Amino acid sequence: MEDTSTKTTQVQSSVPSSVPTTEKTGTEHRQALGSAKTENLRDSGWWRIVLPAFIIVCCVALLALPLYILGQLLATTLSANSVINQLHIPLIWLWIAMIVIEVGVAAIIIYGLLRIFLTQAGNYNHGV
Repeated sequence: MEDTSTKTTQVQSSVPSSVPTTEKTGTEHRQALGSAKTENLRDSGWWRIVLPAFIIVCCVALLALPLYILGQLLATTLSANSVINQLHIPLIWLWIAMIVIEVGVAAIIIYGLLRIFLTQAGNYNHGV
């Protein structure tokens, strides 16, 4: 019995293994690309001025436009000659609540935009 197991071991070891490998040959051309943190970014620098300025203008508009509209509605409601006051329907609480909600939502959005865009613009090396 021992002779049979020895012969099968010798036969198995003499057959070359045909296990496929996942390695690629060395003839493939590879180019190393650095990440934004390691590259030396050379640009005109305009985007570092234009992008934050655009974000700041958008944040001011996000806050100012709804406040202007709601402020006009509140001022109209406070007027003694308004139709709402003549009908004795109190809407002052509605406009004040909407102003508070709008300022809260705008503050959250503005905080996120400023954190995303204004902190990322200053993280890159300024060309050495």
